[in-house]
Amino acid sequence: MISTVMVVDDRIGIRKLLYEVLHGAGHNVITAAGGGEAVRIIKDETVHLVLLDMKMSGMDGLETLTRLKEVCPQVIIIIMTAYEELEVLKEAARRGATGYISKPFDIEELKEVVASKLRAVSA
Repeated sequence: MISTVMVVDDRIGIRKLLYEVLHGAGHNVITAAGGGEAVRIIKDETVHLVLLDMKMSGMDGLETLTRLKEVCPQVIIIIMTAYEELEVLKEAARRGATGYISKPFDIEELKEVVASKLRAVSA
């Protein structure tokens, strides 16, 4: 089964990079420029995993996380952050995030984290 991964980041360069990396790893990839767009997409598309930036203009990462989980409780959400603020990470976990990746990220590590989270769900 091909998994669908949604990348939510307000920076186009990050979205393009992650699209190329994850598509190249065999995933179907959808991108969203912000939280509102991500929530609209997840209402209409089957998404298995979300890579979600915490610091975005408009709806921030925590609000987006909450709204995504309301619409699709089973979706795996991995936080992307350049700021490893312990309280924010704890709050994200409380709201349903299953992990985080620090920016700037190692591409191979990111691919492995995505693959391992998806394997855990399909097992």
